[in-house]
Amino acid sequence: MKRVLLGGMGSLLLISSCSRVRPPAGGHDIAAPRTADIENVRLPAGYRIEVVASTLTFPSGVTFDDIGEPFVVEAGLSHGERFVPPRLVRVAPDGTTTQVAAGKNGPWNGVTFARGSFFVAEGGEKEGGRILRIDRDGTTKTLIEGLPSFGDHHTTGPVVGPDGFVYFGQGTATNSGVVEKDAQHPEFHDVPCRDVTLAGVNFDSADPGKPEAHVTTGAFLPFGQRGEKGQVIPGRVPCSGAILKVPIDGGAAQLVAWGLRNPFGLAFAPDGRLFVTENGPAVRGSRPIWGAADYLWEIQNGSWYGWPDFLGGEPVNKKRFAVPGKEAPAFLLDHAPGTPPMPNAYFGVASSSSGLDFSRNAAFGHQGHAFVAQFGDAESTTAKAPVGFKVVRVDPKTGVIADFAVNAGDKSGPASKVGGNGLERPVACRFDPKGTALYVVDYGVMSVTDKGLTPMESTGVLWKITRERAQ
Repeated sequence: MKRVLLGGMGSLLLISSCSRVRPPAGGHDIAAPRTADIENVRLPAGYRIEVVASTLTFPSGVTFDDIGEPFVVEAGLSHGERFVPPRLVRVAPDGTTTQVAAGKNGPWNGVTFARGSFFVAEGGEKEGGRILRIDRDGTTKTLIEGLPSFGDHHTTGPVVGPDGFVYFGQGTATNSGVVEKDAQHPEFHDVPCRDVTLAGVNFDSADPGKPEAHVTTGAFLPFGQRGEKGQVIPGRVPCSGAILKVPIDGGAAQLVAWGLRNPFGLAFAPDGRLFVTENGPAVRGSRPIWGAADYLWEIQNGSWYGWPDFLGGEPVNKKRFAVPGKEAPAFLLDHAPGTPPMPNAYFGVASSSSGLDFSRNAAFGHQGHAFVAQFGDAESTTAKAPVGFKVVRVDPKTGVIADFAVNAGDKSGPASKVGGNGLERPVACRFDPKGTALYVVDYGVMSVTDKGLTPMESTGVLWKITRERAQ
């Protein structure tokens, strides 16, 4: 094993391995081999990184059983509409994987372990969202189904709370509250958790079934259905754009908080407080929103966090949210169902800040700080200043964000674009049971071209970061 100490720009890396990711063969596109080389990842002084497993396909989360062995979920569905079976796999010390369970209703967006079983958030692109319990022998039970997950965003998480409930996120059906003409399920729309009253704002667009015709669509309504001022949209649970919870043995969903566009990463801090990362809206569709950040929130039970009319505690009708040369977005609701709080931290626009976990051991350092995986923007091959593609550390008390694991060099972006063999698209972070090692799930290579997104199978990596004196 090669062991070389490297210093530079405040970093100290212990080089211990270099893993080549081999492409699949058979009925899928052949992906270019990926070399995951720890020499190309920069960390703060005193920390080291190693490759635990490679050749993963679209990994989305990691957890540990009661003896500390790592298990990874592979999503099974990627951007670019690439479908493969979602899986839960055990990762052996030599990096090989063994399948525990597989499904057909991906994406599987994250996993946690509690009371002898694994809990998986099934995104449900084909059959609707579910929360699954998977036993060690692969036996699978559905704790809850019928979650509203046919739109732009899916069921995410999960994490088991101090109260013994399984907490999870449910993303919205739309980008900013209005079903678009290119929706795969035009009849599927956002569902509020509580009654909301419409402002009567509607949007005209072409009818994909009749190119010469135009239709009008209102908020929280199917494509082509007009909304009227004063119209009440009944709330119900389960709903979209929310944090929900379900008993660990199954049952009805209960509302924790709502008004969140895409609550992707959930984690409990050492003191028991629940935090979530939220991905802000994009500049697209009938109601584009300019310059919306991603956010870190402390979740208060029963609170409304502002979507679709507030972002990060600010009203979207501010000029700063307007696409250059256009008017600011109008409110969709006649009146706000609550007063949204302010976030704990603001991440970069389009950084796709995703899974997170909290340091809880002084041996690793930064106790009480959140470590967040940033998947990165979807324009990495064309953007002048790509955002994300790293792991950041956040002090939730001050909102200060610091880079923790980034690609070496002076350019931002995935390794396949900026050179070197470091991080591609970090999507999740999780500390081991002792709290002395941070595992980072790297989704793998996903190229961006003028033809769209192209994910590459068997290029996902599980990384492990430790502190020198923690060993």
